[in-house]
Amino acid sequence: MSLVTAGGAFAEIITIATVNNGDMIRMQGLTDDFTAKTGHEVEWVTLEENVLRQRVTTDISTKGGAFDIMTIGMYETPIWGANGWLVPLDDLSAEYDVDDLLPAMRSGLSHEGTLYAAPFYGESSMIMYRTDLMEKAGLEMPKAPTWQFIREAAAAMTDRDNDINGICLRGKAGWGEGGAFITVTGNSFGARWFDEDWNAQFDQPEWAEALNFYVDMMNESGPAGFATNGFNENLSLFQQGKCGMWIDATVAASFVTDPEDSTVADKVGFALAPNSEGVEKRANWLWAWALAIPAGTQKEDAAMQFIEWATSKDYIELVAEKEGWANVPPGARSSLYENPEYQKVPFAQMTLDSIKAADPQNPTVEPVPYVGIQFVAIPEFAGIATEVSQEFSAAYAGQQTVEEALAKAQALTNDAMEAAGYR
Repeated sequence: MSLVTAGGAFAEIITIATVNNGDMIRMQGLTDDFTAKTGHEVEWVTLEENVLRQRVTTDISTKGGAFDIMTIGMYETPIWGANGWLVPLDDLSAEYDVDDLLPAMRSGLSHEGTLYAAPFYGESSMIMYRTDLMEKAGLEMPKAPTWQFIREAAAAMTDRDNDINGICLRGKAGWGEGGAFITVTGNSFGARWFDEDWNAQFDQPEWAEALNFYVDMMNESGPAGFATNGFNENLSLFQQGKCGMWIDATVAASFVTDPEDSTVADKVGFALAPNSEGVEKRANWLWAWALAIPAGTQKEDAAMQFIEWATSKDYIELVAEKEGWANVPPGARSSLYENPEYQKVPFAQMTLDSIKAADPQNPTVEPVPYVGIQFVAIPEFAGIATEVSQEFSAAYAGQQTVEEALAKAQALTNDAMEAAGYR
């Protein structure tokens, strides 16, 4: 009662910037619960992923003050925390149980041991596939397949007459969109962004193999216009029954198995992201969409209360009550995976296995001077990788060759790293 009374007496209106995916939209629909408990109201700014990254980066770096809470991830959080741009989350209540956060998520959202963002959900990436189409093709999905098997299966499942693409993958420009996907694909072919002296590696054969493999497979078995498809576009295609396989964020599992939105909800299987034959690294990433408070907000107390509400065990219970256990935000808390009800969810164990298989400290076959799987944890990466992803998307669209795209990526990356003083 004291919390409600205090909230009512000092009610605030907080502004939150977030991404336009299903879990965040679901959270917006449940915000009345937060308002009822605290008296605080929420205004939402909901943006497409690339636009969100640009808006919040501009706002926090210029001290614009447009937002009281920002939805950010594992790339931004440690860098912004080190810069003093975020409020440390070191006053979370005992009931919040910060020790229950999965170690991979807590570590990735901290700087020098201090937590700067709370994970709303955590994810890796995995294969989601149509079990009926796989069976029709006479194939059986291994738990840990190779890219070579995936390409064979994609070709076998493709049915152009019925508008079925054997595989749907990200090609959309943006470091966190198609850039993230092709980076982990490169890892799984033995490629890396930089050698130990920060020299770009796009002129190496592993990158040529990875990019040519991707383009050839997508031209054979992917949807038309895949160069502009990101997470949301591929989700829609899969839910409409137009994809045999989709390799993307583990969080998508609840959407593709939801019978209210997916026409193939009862025909979906899951497997680990692939590796190339003879390469130990898999094409899976590690990420959390997390809530952080920009330093300088005038509504820090209300923002902290919202973060405790939205990333708590009680919130998970609230979603389970209203939407079912399959739709709770995954990948953030250990206790979720110890819950007998959640253990019944068909993708729960594969999600956890995928998260555990991701190692940001050792993301590549050859040694590298950076941390991060689908990104390089340096401030300059977002700008460089956005440009590189644009060159790659142009190759996917047939506007230039793979060789031309790699040559441009090599030159622009080395130039940027030299200008930043790394080389």
